Order: sequence, then structure tokens, then C-alpha cells
Amino acid sequence: MSAEPDGPEDRLQRLTTIWSRAVYPVTSTSLTRTEFAEQLLPLARRLSDLLRARSFDADAAKAVGAALVGAHCTDPEALSRTLDCVDAYLVLYCGEDGPQDELRMRSSRLQHAMAAGYAQALRERTRAEQEAIAQAALRAQGVVAQALHASEARFRAVFEGAAIGIGIADLRGNVLQVNEALLRMFGLSEQTLRGRRVQDWVHPEDAPQIRRLYEELVRGEREHYHVEKAFNRPDGTVLWTNLTVSLLRDADGSPQYQLALMEDTTERRLLNLRLRYEATHDALTGLPNRTLFFERLEKALNAGEGQRFGLCYLDLDGFKTINDSLGHAAGDRLLVEVADRLQSCATAPGEMVARLGGDEFVALTTGPGTERGVDELAERIMNALVTPISIDGRDLLVRGSLGIVEGPAGERTAAEVLRSADITMYRAKSAGGNRAELADPEADARAITRHGLTTALPTALERGEFFIEYQPLVRLGDGSVRGAEALVRWLHPQHGVLGPDRFIPLAEHTGLIVPLGRWVLEESIRQARAWRERHGGQAGPLRINVNLSPCQLGHPGLVQDTVDILERAGVTPDALCLEVTESALIGADDDLLKPLRRLAEMGVDIALDDFGTGYSNLANLRRLPVSILKLDRSFTQGMQRFPADPVDLKIVEGIVSLAHSLDLAVTVEGVETGAQAEQLRILGCDTAQGWYYARPGPPERLHDLTLVDSTG
Repeated sequence: MSAEPDGPEDRLQRLTTIWSRAVYPVTSTSLTRTEFAEQLLPLARRLSDLLRARSFDADAAKAVGAALVGAHCTDPEALSRTLDCVDAYLVLYCGEDGPQDELRMRSSRLQHAMAAGYAQALRERTRAEQEAIAQAALRAQGVVAQALHASEARFRAVFEGAAIGIGIADLRGNVLQVNEALLRMFGLSEQTLRGRRVQDWVHPEDAPQIRRLYEELVRGEREHYHVEKAFNRPDGTVLWTNLTVSLLRDADGSPQYQLALMEDTTERRLLNLRLRYEATHDALTGLPNRTLFFERLEKALNAGEGQRFGLCYLDLDGFKTINDSLGHAAGDRLLVEVADRLQSCATAPGEMVARLGGDEFVALTTGPGTERGVDELAERIMNALVTPISIDGRDLLVRGSLGIVEGPAGERTAAEVLRSADITMYRAKSAGGNRAELADPEADARAITRHGLTTALPTALERGEFFIEYQPLVRLGDGSVRGAEALVRWLHPQHGVLGPDRFIPLAEHTGLIVPLGRWVLEESIRQARAWRERHGGQAGPLRINVNLSPCQLGHPGLVQDTVDILERAGVTPDALCLEVTESALIGADDDLLKPLRRLAEMGVDIALDDFGTGYSNLANLRRLPVSILKLDRSFTQGMQRFPADPVDLKIVEGIVSLAHSLDLAVTVEGVETGAQAEQLRILGCDTAQGWYYARPGPPERLHDLTLVDSTG
């Protein structure tokens, strides 16, 4: 039954035909090309299945690469051509109905796995061949040694028929005899080779100990040695060999000749170099990848006294927008162009550019003078991004944020240097991007501390590391305690007691503010009940003020959580005041204000905190469900002097008058002196809090505080 025209089987046949045409010329198979294509068809079908499989099967892909070795595709060029065909045609012929980006990613992973399987199979095959060759070499060596003392005819048969290169020289290094295999390896005639001296076959990549081993052998101090050695061929190419040199003695045991056995390892070495290149270079841009970059960076950091390094960490600004709007293919072309431009910036010795992944690149410079060199490198990088990049007929303006780290070798690890560069880069991005920033140890320390606190936040709540201190709210008219504000603290195991300014922004950023805020509300309401029970409802701080984060304000469970907490504690809503910052309510729509209105209707007081620090819209107060204005401490600072600043007095007087006309109470923060308290009482403020009355403290201490009479 013939395959459906242009159906899956037909497309699979086309893929196999292209594959066989590309690879067949570099195989050592005895099959015809058509027979070879039939041998590749099951492998192509297996790749098609792996491309569309639900999960990625690396072992199956490795098996396809290993099967190539079994099909006599042992030339490294066969692997190269195979990977090129898979990259260009597998998704085209076998994945036309699927998501192209995901299929291309799957194809890339298949190629890497195939290369790994191919390399492993080739190594195993090579080891088997090496073992056979080694055994043959040992036999040849024994026979040659015997033949030199016995039968020239028998020696000649073994010598000429050996599969490895064999050469004999005297102890002065004059080449006496070579076999056909060695002549083929060097591409020379016997007459030319026999005129050479062993000592002349040096190569720049020779190991330092080769000369010493050779001299020990010809002096009779060792019987043999084995090394990996390179030789220059007449055509300019390099021959790599596994070389074994043995000492041959005469019948009396005196050194007489040296015998060299050579195995050609050039192709295997080239394959290893290619696999090494693929493992250390980015597949998209061709730049060194994270692995090679870290090798170079660690080498630079271990360079010794007097050496320095400079590192530029680049992240493109707005790349995600370009990638999402124009597609991944356009994004890839943009990255390739950026990589080319960055590569052209690394012009001085000791400089390199690498891609860490995504749109993140690094440039490294080394040597004794990197203080100025890294600045010049950073300037070249920023200038390289000035010219727009044309993609699909569109000129795209690409900008970058650059973090620069420079310093002496030997003081930091590679991970510490990269972390500092990463922190500095994000500092540049936070400042608006399209700029370079130099690393600052203090800023690094702050960022690392912030990161550590952010990481520790979730478990801190579980471990009970948070606690609450309370600061009394005093009625200015008679100096009595009206309530207390709950202020959360974090008893950190390493950093000690941290105020809310150190961790509340982090909790808001991570979303932990919702469970933390719920815990603060529960603890505060429980404490309010304890106070009320202790004083029989007649005295003590009957009202508790709890700060509400803007993130909590937008949480859908705010109203129900508050109701549940009050009901469980048996506390009426009028015992609770929720403080919301003015900035959180600027421009707030009805949806955001709805939960506050519901709470206010229940009897919960809503206080507008930090009033006067934002873009205060006094007319907007009428639509907000607030009953209290809390003036920021900045209004009371001018009252610490005597006489008080008349402008500050007029401002506070006006705000108090407006608030009272809207039936709003006024609370003032930051009261530190009796003069301030008296002046605020005269101006008509209702309540106050500050160090003049008491600092925040534990709930037990609140009952024992001796509060100074506000009129005194």
C-alpha cells in the first residue's frame, strides 16, 4: 500500500532521503545509497516520534546517535551533517501541526542528546579498537624483538602487515625502518622518513616530560614510555597519535634500537574538540556560554598577585516586549545581532564576551590595568547598542542596563563576583535603565541582606519570630489613654530586632503581607480583649489601631477575615481602627473603597495615615470612608522650637478646622515635648502619640507607664 501523497509517511521518506544524501559520502559503509537510506528510515521514524512525544526521552535520542556509529558513520562529519539535517528538516517534515516554538526547542534537545549518544558509542567503539590494537602492538613488539635476533623474513611479515604505524630508529635517533601504515599516517615516502631524526619531530604542544622520557630510554634507564603526541604533516595539518616507544636490546641485553608504535587519534581528537566546543558555546550566538565564562573568570581570579579583573554584566532593557510582540524568531535574530556587536567590543588582549542565557551577556577583561580597561569596555558596549537593529523591516532601538565590577584577583570567588555584578545591573535597571553602574560594596551588602530577609520571611512567621509592640494614643483634652497602635517587629536570628520599614516592603513584594497582616490583626484584637477584660471595660486602651497595607486593601478576603477575627475574639467592631496611608487611597476607585466602606458601616474606624505627605486632595476626603485623620510627624517638627513656627501653626489649624467640619477626628504623630502637646491641644487636635508619652513597648508595660498630663 503506497503512502498518502504528502502524508506523514511521505514526508518521513523525504526527510530520510535528504539525510542519506548528506551523510552517505562521509560513511565507510559498503551499502549503496538507497540501501543506506533504508537503514536510516527507522531512525528518522524514531526521531519523528520523539519530536511529538508528550515527554522528552533523552535515552531514546541518545540511542539514535549511537545507532549512527553502528551504521559505520564514524567520521565526525557524519554527525555534523546529521545534526544540520535534523535542525533544518525535522520540525519542517514531522511537526507541521504542532506548536512550532516548542517543537524547535524539542528538536534542539534531541540534537544535543543524539550528539551525546554518538560520542559515547564512538568512545566505546574506539576503546574496543584500542584494546585490539594494543594487543596487536604487544604481539608485534614481541615478534619484532624476536625477529631481530632470528628471522628477518618473519619480522618483515609482521612489520609490514601491522595495522598501526611502526618505526625503528637507532639510539642516536636516526630512523632506520618504517612500515606502510606509518607512511600513510604522515603522507611521506619511505626515503623521506628514513632521512629524519627522531629529535627533530618536536611540536609546540608536546608535553614537557617527553624530552626527559626519550633521553632516559635511549640511555637504557627505562624500557618504554607512552604519551599523546602531535606531529606536523607536510600538508600543514596536524597528526595526533598515541605513541608508545620501547627499547630493544641485543642478545646480551645491551640497548640497541628504539621501536615506536603509533595509533592515529586525529579524528577522535577532532570529535572531542567539537563536542567540547558545543558544550562550552552558546548554540544561538556562538559566544562562549556560562560554563566557559566561569572557567575564564575563575582563572582570572586565581591569576596571582598584581593581577586584576573587570566584569560587565549586561541585561537588555525591554527585550521581553520585543520577544512577545514580534515572536521568538525575531527575538533570536535580535540576540544574534547584539552578540555580534558585543563580540566586536572585545578587542584588547584578555577580553572575552559570553552569553549567560536569555538576554543576559557578560564581558570580561583581565590584566594589571583593568581599572581603566573595564570603563573603556563598558563604554564600547553602551555605544554598540546606540544604532538601531533592523528586524523584519523594523528598526528596533535596543538599550541595556550594565553592572560593572572591578578589583584585584584572589579576593573573591567567581560566584561572589557574578552576584555583585548582577546586583549592580539591577540597580542600573531600577534607576531607569540604559545606563551603567559601578559596584558598591555597601549597596551589595544591602541587597544581599534584603535577599536574605526575603528568603527568610515565609518561615519566620511559622517559627513565631514576629512580635507586636504597642504605643499609646493619648486624648489631648485630659491626657487619658484612648487606645494604642500595634507596631509589628521581627526578631531575626542574625540581625536582631527589625522595624517594619526593613521587612514590610519585602512582605508586600512577596505577597506574605496578607498572612502577616492577618496574624497582626488577630494578635492585636486578642490583646484588645485582654485589656478590656483586665480593666472591666472602664479604663485602659480600649481601642486598637492596626496598620493596613495597600496589598491587604486589595485582597478579596479582607472584610470576611476581619469579621471572623472580631467574632472569634468576642470584640465589638468599635474597638478596632484600621490605618490606611493617604498614598494608598489617592485616586482609588469605588471597587478599592468598597471593603473600607463595608468595614466602616460595621463600626470599624478608618484612619487616613500620614495625611499631608502625599498629593492631598482635601475635597476628596468627602468620598473616603474615614473617620480619623493622622497628621504626619513633619507637621509637629516646627513646634519643637519656641516660639513655634507660625506657618506650621496655621497649616495645622486649617487642617483641624477642615477635619472637624467634616466630622473627622485628628490624631498627631511624633509628639516629643510638652510644648508640642500643649500647642496641639490649643489648636484643637483630638489625640496624639509620640515619645513624649511613651515609646512602643510590650503590652504588659503599657499599664505601668506614667503618662505625663498633656496640659502639664
